[in-house]
Amino acid sequence: MAMNTPVTPARRRQVLRVMFISLLLDLISFTFILPLFPSLLEFYRNIETKSSGTVLARILYGLNAYKNSFSRPINDRYDIILLGGALGSLFSLCQAIASPVIGTLSDKYGRRRALLWSMMGNIASVTLWCAAVDFRTFLASRVVGGLSEGNVQLALAIATDISNEEERGKTMALVGACFSIAFTFGPALGAALSQVTTVAANPFATAAGFSLFLILTETIYLYFALPETLPDTQSTANEPLSKDKSEAKQEIERTNSHTMLNLTHFAFILFFSGMEFSLSFMTYDLFSYGPKQTGRLLGFIGLVASILQGGVTRRMHPLRVVQLGVISCAAAFFLLAKLDTERTLYIAAALLAVTSSTVVTGLNSLSSFEAGSRERGEKLGNHRSFGQVGRALGPLIFCSLYWWAGRDTAYLVGGAGMVGVCGLVFVSLKAPKGLQVRPANTNGSVKKAS
Repeated sequence: MAMNTPVTPARRRQVLRVMFISLLLDLISFTFILPLFPSLLEFYRNIETKSSGTVLARILYGLNAYKNSFSRPINDRYDIILLGGALGSLFSLCQAIASPVIGTLSDKYGRRRALLWSMMGNIASVTLWCAAVDFRTFLASRVVGGLSEGNVQLALAIATDISNEEERGKTMALVGACFSIAFTFGPALGAALSQVTTVAANPFATAAGFSLFLILTETIYLYFALPETLPDTQSTANEPLSKDKSEAKQEIERTNSHTMLNLTHFAFILFFSGMEFSLSFMTYDLFSYGPKQTGRLLGFIGLVASILQGGVTRRMHPLRVVQLGVISCAAAFFLLAKLDTERTLYIAAALLAVTSSTVVTGLNSLSSFEAGSRERGEKLGNHRSFGQVGRALGPLIFCSLYWWAGRDTAYLVGGAGMVGVCGLVFVSLKAPKGLQVRPANTNGSVKKAS
């Protein structure tokens, strides 16, 4: 049932509270696995390559054939780097397929119902990870998780439903803050839990079990606390139903086309995700980082990003937010290409924190300005899908380049690509005019929706 009551300040605060808590639980659960990937994949490799008939053995055979095609001697650690990139690509490809579908269903049946069905898939995914004593089961958990992960895009649609034009940027920044806080605590907590072995056949079962507990808690909380926010077809999310329905007639004055915003999102994520995903493998290769050190690095990025989200990003214009982020990302790429000390690594990490707290938040906000109240789920789903296609291609391409040409070349190429994204952002994107309402009983003057 669509929401057909006004969004009062009290109701908006209620929805924001529910959205923030639930998304935070979801993202903390999601980030558990990030610092574990190298060790986790090594664990499966060590137990399954003894037999040539396992799924992982066949995958590694194909990867080695791919590696040998370069006629270049490669450290065995790079098997883990490319395998990790392939898994990251698979997860994101599944999300790219599912995002438009989930968004469209949320426009038709409501945000709450779509979100609860998404949570059922998340529960199934993490349950499979808990039981993943072999690589095949772990692979299934990633596929199910990718196809069912709709929490972020539905949180964005909900944020747009309950926010007027002036509140939009701050509300989107709140969603970004959830990411930042989750990356502050989630990886470190996941790394700590990975040191606790409760199931000998799956040494990562403790982390997986706690992740499942968070997902179940989130689902129960959403079921009882989240109201429907989908606007009624005869009202906006920010206005009560008008007695004179002609006064509720709306026109979207588009400043940026969805195509351009989606392409910008794709291009940015293509380069950023490759670097982001390779970071834990680079530190593993360069400094022999384990889950504890990787979790500390990701926690530092999350902490800095959280501070920026709370004090800087939410106060800036969305376009300026995007511009700041892509410049920082280009600088981080070039720094990562040449670093040889942990101190320089943390300087690059600070630049990545700026990027993490700005670009996607700003692009989501810009995209939301170009969507009408009854198409937000679809448009934001499509926008996310373009990003996930970039995220599907980025890790595999970047890790292959890292593997074939080495770290220096990979990050220099990434930096050059990000300079191109900077050009796209500064030349092609404009500040949005937003949602305009032209009441039929006026002399044609324009007023902003309140």
